[in-house]
Amino acid sequence: MNDTSHPDADLLQVDAPHRELLDQVLDKWSLQVLDELCARPLRFNELRRAIPVVGQKSLTATLRRLERNGMIERVVLQSRPVAVEYRIAPVGNTLNQLIDALLRWTTENLPQVERARERFDSET
Repeated sequence: MNDTSHPDADLLQVDAPHRELLDQVLDKWSLQVLDELCARPLRFNELRRAIPVVGQKSLTATLRRLERNGMIERVVLQSRPVAVEYRIAPVGNTLNQLIDALLRWTTENLPQVERARERFDSET
């Protein structure tokens, strides 16, 4: 990845800021939250129902982290009672095709990965 002969070598760096951003966007819950919000804006409880295995504390932390990084927007709705909705932000929307590709890759390759894990585990 750090091939300096490549004309775009500077674009392919994985230094500390890059790693931090990738860690925050590709973590356990962020991919699922981003995938859901790419489809449509959702309120907190709608997100919890869409991703039932995520806890309230983890979802809150994930939403704050994604908002801080500009991936999603938190919008206060003027309703009674006041409600909050989360929407994909323009920079977050640029991840839509990448997220779909990662999820598709995972689905297609999981059987191979599981076989490799079984082989490895049986040899060790």
